[in-house]
Amino acid sequence: MIVVTAPPDAVEQVLDAISAAGGGIIGNYTHCAFTNTGTGRFKPSAAANPHIGEKESINAVEEVRIETFCERQVAKAVVQAIREAHPYEEPVIYLIPLLDENAL
Repeated sequence: MIVVTAPPDAVEQVLDAISAAGGGIIGNYTHCAFTNTGTGRFKPSAAANPHIGEKESINAVEEVRIETFCERQVAKAVVQAIREAHPYEEPVIYLIPLLDENAL
């Protein structure tokens, strides 16, 4: 599973990039993802170039959490696609291995 947060205005471009790189496929379905809205908190340093928020101040902004899937063989391409499509200077991307239910 891949999890990343993005500002609301960038969610569709990030989801499109994930799908174009081979992510978000479950069986015969493509563009599969779950999203929910929350609050992201961060403090950019003086050297940062934040997409949103103020340097050297604690910021709280609306973000959308994107959860999706990808096969191991396309994970690197999906992560690269997220980095290229994402407006943040440092997007946090979680890669979470899942158990194969058929192997249980």
